[in-house]
Amino acid sequence: MTAIGVERTFPRLLLRHARERGDKPAIREKDLGIWQSWSWAEVRDEVEWLACGLAQAGLTRGQHLAVIGANRPRLYWALSAAQALGAIPVPFYEDAPSSEMTYVFQDAQIGFAIVEDQEQADKLFEILPQCPHLKRIWYDEPRGLKHYDQPELASYESLRERGREFAKANPAFFAAEIEKGEASDPAIMLYTSGTTGSPKGVVLSHDNLISSSRAYAELEGLRDDDEVLAYLPMAWVGQNVFSFAQPMVVGFRINCPESAETVLTDMREIGPTYYFAPPRVLEGLLTQVTIRMEDAGWVKRRMFQYFMGLARRVGAKILDGSIVGFGDRLLYALGGVLVYGPLRNALGMSRVRVAYTAGEAIGPDLFVFYRSLGVNLKQLYGSTETSVMVCVQPNGTVKPDTVGPPMKGVEVRVAANGEILLKSPGLFVEYYKNPEATREVKDADGWYHTGDAGYFDAGGQLKIIDRAKDVGKLSGGTLFAPKYLENKLKFFPHIKEAVAFGDGKAEATAMINIDMQAVGDWAERRGLPYSGYNDLAAKPQVSELIRECVEKVNADLAADPTLSGSQIHRFVILHKELDADDGELTRTRKVRRGYIGEKYAVIVEALYSGAGSCTVEAQVRFEDGRTGNVRADLLVQDAKTFAPEAGKRAA
Repeated sequence: MTAIGVERTFPRLLLRHARERGDKPAIREKDLGIWQSWSWAEVRDEVEWLACGLAQAGLTRGQHLAVIGANRPRLYWALSAAQALGAIPVPFYEDAPSSEMTYVFQDAQIGFAIVEDQEQADKLFEILPQCPHLKRIWYDEPRGLKHYDQPELASYESLRERGREFAKANPAFFAAEIEKGEASDPAIMLYTSGTTGSPKGVVLSHDNLISSSRAYAELEGLRDDDEVLAYLPMAWVGQNVFSFAQPMVVGFRINCPESAETVLTDMREIGPTYYFAPPRVLEGLLTQVTIRMEDAGWVKRRMFQYFMGLARRVGAKILDGSIVGFGDRLLYALGGVLVYGPLRNALGMSRVRVAYTAGEAIGPDLFVFYRSLGVNLKQLYGSTETSVMVCVQPNGTVKPDTVGPPMKGVEVRVAANGEILLKSPGLFVEYYKNPEATREVKDADGWYHTGDAGYFDAGGQLKIIDRAKDVGKLSGGTLFAPKYLENKLKFFPHIKEAVAFGDGKAEATAMINIDMQAVGDWAERRGLPYSGYNDLAAKPQVSELIRECVEKVNADLAADPTLSGSQIHRFVILHKELDADDGELTRTRKVRRGYIGEKYAVIVEALYSGAGSCTVEAQVRFEDGRTGNVRADLLVQDAKTFAPEAGKRAA
């Protein structure tokens, strides 16, 4: 592993990399099909010019800079430039509508913004009357903005050029500003999704993020020749840690894909050695694999099924260095040539040394699938407030149902009510301008109350059940963990989202979103015509397909003595896809179960009343910003359940 220095702020780390590995590539971006690269020395210059330009525009220590857009080098440089001046960058989700941005701009009194393109600039002009502090907006991509004449708007190029002239006339300014910075200074502010109220600004210091990044780097032996693909939202803490903080600590390369649509292609070209993905991304990749296999010829399908059966039996053991018979090792090696190697290449994972998944719980079956292919996928546990630093699975002791033991420097204990409490060097400074909310989660003794429920297994690894407030019981006393059931359902490629209900009820039920791509492909291969999502979801054949998935989940649950009583008795296939713009998902694609239960109360009532169908009407937001009502008649369906003894059907 490359030696990791002791610099305590990100700007100082940048200066160090520019000195020690100045000519080595620091960041790449694919534009119009061509990869462009910037060295550490070039990044240092770009950040200096941008910082000087921002200083000339009036950005000062302690103020906030909004950064809005997809992963682009110039937006990463904006983070660094703000930090160099002692200002605090505030990234936004690029798909957030203007209405969601207003609160953050008002709360943080943001006066300056750097945006990617016309779409983001238009959002800010829409909220400008409600955000009196916002004075300056700079854009990176000029397409569509040629005839804009608003006085607040200017190009990134003009800001950069002004900064370059200032830096030339004041060569000591940049270094002097960096020297003023302290490890305890705020490095970034990330807002929560606001699922239970107004979003909260999580203030993370340089020390929080650098301590967390160094701990991961030392644990995994990260090197300056590692490659990472930066494709997740910049406003998500996971993206910031793995595609900004860690590269700044270790010195490895960031790669920005051309677009969301080209991520998989770009990933295959780059061949990252270090990979991070939330479960929804891994689910999407598995769906693509499943579709390709279903379209393959009979021989390929049979070969795939045989070798994947072998992989699930011995692949993870081989990866962990466990004892596996010579015959199985030989067959697995053959499978590597015929199936596993080509499949890892198709997924862009041929060179991955270590991969993490986090953000929400991952289904054990999905987790085992990747490890069985030889991908060193591991679960970690953390949150925005902890700089993603709590637990991670060590090599050789990876389990599908735990998140590993606490990391070095982290203390974790489980309260009497099952809630997980912790202390960590990565623990956030505060919720911005919200001392009451800060005190609610950080007690007088310094323990952070995570809100998650879990326990340590016999091997000392932490097992997360669900959010503490979401874990409940059925009326008969059986444990009800909705997220666990939802993840079991989402393992199937035909199910994109699931929302489970049952707390205080006699039985568990679920609302289900089909995966349009997977089910559409399934329907086309069977000659089943459809006109859109609503039409496809209502097909009787699709109902039977989803019923089979639900009943397979029930059969698996029957083997679990703790959860066998929480099998899903009834389900509904929703008429529309759950959408963040409709308030049904957070920007990180987590279901807002309480909101969905209220919005679709008529469905919940039908699931428990014994009704065979229900009529639902709901407002939706279209891509162009317009809203409209969708009305549909939904079929409420029964699913077969099983007795806890060896899959025997319940009476």
